[in-house]
Amino acid sequence: MSRLSRLHVPGLPQLLLQRGNNGIGIFSDEADYACYRDFLRNAAREVGLPVHAYVLMPNHVHLLVAAGEEGAAGSLMQRLGRRYVRYFNDRHGRTGTLWEGRYRSTVIEPKQYVLACYRYIELNPVRSGLVTAAEHYPWSSCRHHFGLTSEPLVTDHERYWALGNTPFERQATYRAMLEAGEPNDELTAIRYAAHRGWMLGESDLVSEASANRRTAPLPKGRPRRSVIS
Repeated sequence: MSRLSRLHVPGLPQLLLQRGNNGIGIFSDEADYACYRDFLRNAAREVGLPVHAYVLMPNHVHLLVAAGEEGAAGSLMQRLGRRYVRYFNDRHGRTGTLWEGRYRSTVIEPKQYVLACYRYIELNPVRSGLVTAAEHYPWSSCRHHFGLTSEPLVTDHERYWALGNTPFERQATYRAMLEAGEPNDELTAIRYAAHRGWMLGESDLVSEASANRRTAPLPKGRPRRSVIS
């Protein structure tokens, strides 16, 4: 069975995930993390695709990127992956692939899920037990959103700007969101969509004609026969 093309819906952002091959580490030290972030900043600027949120984990990366032209996310990940693998292999004296196949992507319905994806991404180090508070992890966009640092890589989505009229209000509201934690149903929905490439959110609000392929899986089982009376 041929695999589906990557889902693209004009005007909607995307959640991207890339893992190390067989779960191997893709960062060995702070220099690797810093280099990847620099490559990400440069590649995003080159393809004109703003990054709303990110986290660099020891063996995978999550990115939330803006709506762009079809293929822009692929161009970003191709440039980023090629440059970083070359750097990583040269620096650590290795050869071969670093990534586990293709990166994963899913389209996000902004009103319901953009800020949920911010939270999902930036709480990843807490869920993994690397830190006890999201702002303690240096390789994510959390400290930027809390107002603890200014990250030139990040361009925030309008849903984040709507959290308050001042930077302090936005930062305080967003901090409260993270400290409240993630509802289980929200976490399950994001994980399901992120690993399968379906749309995250109310896909029936998006016309199938506006997307480049189906936005949700087909119903299971054979279609029912119509009965002629």
